[in-house]
Amino acid sequence: MSSLCILWDESHIWGLLAWRAAHALGVPYRIARGPEIAHALDSRKSAALLVPGGVARRKALALGEGGMDAVRAFVDRGGAYLGFCGGAGLGLSGRFGLGLCPWRRAPIKDRVLHLISGHIVVDLDPASELCPAEHRAPLVPVWWPARFEAGGAEGAGGEGAVRVLARYRTPGPDFWVADLPLSSLPEGTFADWETLYGLKLRPADMAGQPCIVHGNHGRGRYVLSYAHLETPAATQANALLCHILRTAAPDIPLPPAGPDGSACPAVPEWDLAHLPPVWDDGLARAEAALDEVLRVGQEQYLLFPRNGWLFGWRAGLPGANLNHLYSLVRQVRALEPPDAARALWRERREEFLARLDLFRRSVTGYLLAERLAMTLAKTLPDAISQEGLVGQRTALFGEPMEHGGLYAELLDVLDDLAYLCVRAAADARGAE
Repeated sequence: MSSLCILWDESHIWGLLAWRAAHALGVPYRIARGPEIAHALDSRKSAALLVPGGVARRKALALGEGGMDAVRAFVDRGGAYLGFCGGAGLGLSGRFGLGLCPWRRAPIKDRVLHLISGHIVVDLDPASELCPAEHRAPLVPVWWPARFEAGGAEGAGGEGAVRVLARYRTPGPDFWVADLPLSSLPEGTFADWETLYGLKLRPADMAGQPCIVHGNHGRGRYVLSYAHLETPAATQANALLCHILRTAAPDIPLPPAGPDGSACPAVPEWDLAHLPPVWDDGLARAEAALDEVLRVGQEQYLLFPRNGWLFGWRAGLPGANLNHLYSLVRQVRALEPPDAARALWRERREEFLARLDLFRRSVTGYLLAERLAMTLAKTLPDAISQEGLVGQRTALFGEPMEHGGLYAELLDVLDDLAYLCVRAAADARGAE
């Protein structure tokens, strides 16, 4: 039986989303890391590789040259590659890309346009077989996407040709630009700001830009999506994901489609705060420490819940990093741990909890300093050194788009635990 392979490296919360989606869709799947990717793609009859979100460069480094070559060879001989956000970036051309698609990631000229999040309506190409009949303009979620830059042929047919499956149209009701909810602003606000201050913040600037592209590479094909089609409870996006898998990787068994193609199950809601715990052994202390950090952030109006699995944050704060830690510790505690996970946790537990307590105290102090700086910005703008705040953040979390400081130490342990628990869940699913 053909299966879906999910690359775990450098995915964190996005890897958990991909795993939950595969589980909900009822497809046979396995979880693999870079050093084992060649074996996973060769020996388990994988028909498709799913690469979740994250930083493409870090994924490439985790794969190494051998892993990158193995993925290219897999697609060359007929496999399907599906990448979301950072996984889409990995499929592009460029220094840290697989080169499956001749396009590149567009350089960041105006970073604010990369700070969009929420649901957006996209127009699908009705001529594409990847377009389901029942949804020509679905509402799909994007979470801080990059942009495509055309660098090769666009059109139908031929090696290297790129086809656009989806283009952005109009924002949905939960759309944000950085920490600004679009629904809270009077109509025309962005245009006024552009006139007054020269800022280009308008979501309308995205209209018509590619969101999902696809094409052929060797005997295989790729689908690169800056929309997170695996997002929980995003029913139209989930249906599009199911249709893409059914079309691009027909050897993977999926629930049969009904007459209108709508029989695919949706990915269920993911309420991290209410996941029933399966084991403890000190993990409850880890949960409580992260809960306290998030509580302080919310009380000081620096963090805010977007949904049951995602926090938003004031621009410039390390909200994404906190999302990773929170989702990993909550989900790990809710999964039955294999012996390898229990052994790893026993070995690392005391050091981890001690480092986490230091992290809790340090991040709480940092967040309160950020709040004080915002309060004094108008009256005493030099009272709190911005350089000092950047230094605090860097010491705790590392440089932007990197993992460093105490955060990296904690993340590595939780990510290893999550990998072992999720892989065990995948193996148990395959044995059923």
